[in-house]
Amino acid sequence: MPRYALLLEYDGGPFVGWQRQAQGLSVQQALEEAAAALNEGVPPTSMAAGRTDAGVHAAGQVAEITLAKDLPPERVRDALNFYSRPHPLAVLKVARAPEGWSARFAATGRAYRYRILNRRSRPALEAGRVWHIHGTLDAAAMQAAAQLLLGQHDFSAFRAAACQATSPLRTLDRLEVRREGEEVTVIAEARSFLHHQVRNLVGTLAEVGVGKRDTAWPRAVLDGRDRTRAGQTAPAAGLCFMAVRYGVPLEWV
Repeated sequence: MPRYALLLEYDGGPFVGWQRQAQGLSVQQALEEAAAALNEGVPPTSMAAGRTDAGVHAAGQVAEITLAKDLPPERVRDALNFYSRPHPLAVLKVARAPEGWSARFAATGRAYRYRILNRRSRPALEAGRVWHIHGTLDAAAMQAAAQLLLGQHDFSAFRAAACQATSPLRTLDRLEVRREGEEVTVIAEARSFLHHQVRNLVGTLAEVGVGKRDTAWPRAVLDGRDRTRAGQTAPAAGLCFMAVRYGVPLEWV
């Protein structure tokens, strides 16, 4: 049975997250129900590179599905976009999955972007896509603090209590904070992340940005391995799953 890789984007606002839940519509459910039309009426099981939470968006999520029929990738793309309406989910590209490839386990890198709208007025056009902080943020101080968190560490201080990962060790390859006008953006890259790791890092760096803590504090929190000492979990709305990297090329169409 042919397997396909799917490059997805979605607005996480209406969904309960990527993964199917007992209550509410998930991205996984919307995708699988759309794919049923290509699979003899049976929703196929899908797997994603990252199980985004409720309210978290994606611009470059990668998923895989197996279908009963061998169809051209462009037909799979167009059909899924047709049958997934009216949900805010789009299949950008499709590729035939290489032998032994897995959307989740073959990933060698993942990238997230977190957006903070930093101005007095609340957002209107960007509501649901940013974290609004009205007090002035010192993005340079946040950037300095972020660089002290790079590398391989025990990130217990930045993982959710419900995190199911067997180990808190992760290697943070990039954590960049920059300001562009009224927006402060945080880019995080690693092979994999713990549950809520990016949002907890952002919430902690924001404490530095507003001047409540100095630039050494996030590293002290990291070394202390105590989640209760870190900042808040930043709201889901500002987070977007941007890209996944693989060791083998995918022939997208």
